Amino acid sequence: MPDIELYQPTDEENALALANTLGRDGWLLAGGQDTYGWLKDRNKSPAAMIELTQIDAWKGIKEISDGIEIGAVTTLTEITNNPLVQSRYGLLATAAGKVASPQIRNVGTLGGNLVQDTRCWYYRRGLDCYRAGGNICYADSPEGLNREHAIFGASRCVAVSPSDTAPALVALDATMVVAREGGQRLIPAQDFFVGPARDIINMTVLNPGEILTAVRIPNTWANAEFYFEKVADRNVWDFALVSIAAAIKVSGGTIEDARIVCGAVECVPRRLNAVENAVRGQQRSEQLAEQVASIATEGARTLNYNNFKVPLMQNLVKRAIRG
Repeated sequence: MPDIELYQPTDEENALALANTLGRDGWLLAGGQDTYGWLKDRNKSPAAMIELTQIDAWKGIKEISDGIEIGAVTTLTEITNNPLVQSRYGLLATAAGKVASPQIRNVGTLGGNLVQDTRCWYYRRGLDCYRAGGNICYADSPEGLNREHAIFGASRCVAVSPSDTAPALVALDATMVVAREGGQRLIPAQDFFVGPARDIINMTVLNPGEILTAVRIPNTWANAEFYFEKVADRNVWDFALVSIAAAIKVSGGTIEDARIVCGAVECVPRRLNAVENAVRGQQRSEQLAEQVASIATEGARTLNYNNFKVPLMQNLVKRAIRG
């Protein structure tokens, strides 16, 4: 292991002060499921780590005036098993329960799952790709192995966001609470993630010295009809090939409103605005599901080995619309 200083603050003030002082030299450590892989492979060598798991203010699930707030250091298992999340926001409970394996969910945190770096193996192996500061994308090349990579939003980099909970939170119209020394900012989940056209190095809007401390989910979509499905090579310990998270309000068989988001098809969770517009005000039916499926993949650009993502994504959209 590299020689790293370890800080273990027990309150929010000290954690934010450390993050501000250390800046890019300070690695934020929550569950550590992503961190230790980087260190083991020796592809990251931070000067210091700031462990966040002892800060009680950033743990747990509580009701607020307009919904619930989940601390960023809350484990995925806690979220999956929480009665409040299960009863009102089952979409998130299901998504959190699909992450990796029970052992990882027991220590992995919501914040860690949201801000983890991409899993592109070229980047993870320490090659000098665009995301690592180089001038090539190894995955988007004639010989590239790109079965898991993006079919939308490529701009030099074709890596995808690996988070299972991110599409669910975008579908639930969540808000990210991001703190820094001296203040905080509230960011819609949809704007929290960024693509390579905006930032080729980072996958979120977090700046040095900032920490994701909580996620707020409004009552707007509480008790809606939810659909979540993750397609992966294995049922556990694997990342999505394509996933879908949908929150749909239905009255008398008519879809009044919908938010539908796909994961693992773009560097960010992909909101299917065109599909939402097409189903809004329509009678829920098999015919409607067939009609809108192709809309979901308009503009897709497949790579050598991920053409299968187009029909897979269309079929997931059909299943979400059917309910």
